[in-house]
Amino acid sequence: MKIFSNKEQISEVVDAFKAQQLTIGFVPTMGALHKGHLALVEKALANNNRVIVSVFVNPTQFNNIEDLEKYPRTIEQDIALLESISNDVLVFVPSVEVMYEGDTTSQHFDFDGLEYEMEGKFRQGHFNGVGTVVKRLFEIVKPDNAYFGEKDFQQLQIIKRLVSKYNLPVNVVGCKIHRESNGLAMSSRNTRLTDLQKKEAPFIYKTLKTAKILFGTKSADKVSKWVVKQFENNHVLKLEYFNISEVDSLKEIKRKSKNKKYRAFIAVYAGEIRLIDNIALN
Repeated sequence: MKIFSNKEQISEVVDAFKAQQLTIGFVPTMGALHKGHLALVEKALANNNRVIVSVFVNPTQFNNIEDLEKYPRTIEQDIALLESISNDVLVFVPSVEVMYEGDTTSQHFDFDGLEYEMEGKFRQGHFNGVGTVVKRLFEIVKPDNAYFGEKDFQQLQIIKRLVSKYNLPVNVVGCKIHRESNGLAMSSRNTRLTDLQKKEAPFIYKTLKTAKILFGTKSADKVSKWVVKQFENNHVLKLEYFNISEVDSLKEIKRKSKNKKYRAFIAVYAGEIRLIDNIALN
């Protein structure tokens, strides 16, 4: 397995692929890989001639310095996991210096308001950090197709908007949420949960599934109030927000229309660990 740490090396390889008219699939990650990441890599392998995976913990998308410091970094384990599915994957592991060239600040983006919904209300500037690093990675790797999980659905919509607004020649592919056998959405942060928190965390998806059923007969407002009540009775998990939003604009709704698609979004704290999830409602 080939591992690269600087832009010049990876750019040389990418240019050679392009000269041979080979398609490049790209999976950007922050490491601490799990089966959800591997599913993205497998999809990329199935649909492209070459696949590149980046592992980079991006400092500009963390609002909490403690969260950044505690974010799991398991590069040797990550490489072993990638090797378990293919030796042909190329891995790009840049440093902060390589990615930001001494200026670790975010570019400011206008995502037509998508950045101010949900996560944007609680993580100020987060999507500027996401946009900055994804745009730079796209410029370095020059992928034909880039793969992102739907667990971060808001991020997925924002990256699609980034590609559209900046005319980046990348096809952004959203992939279904991978879950543990108990329903908990797979996340690198799950490794930090205590035994009690792990036991209680499936309650998040269970609540989402019931909310989807209720949405068939009740208003969005009533469903939201029901969810809030469920978490008031839970002493391990603390609800940060629950939103029912229109898929394209991500704006929260109170009433539903027949011809629009909706999704329910949730953020929950288990102690200091923040977990997010979502579900399609129609």
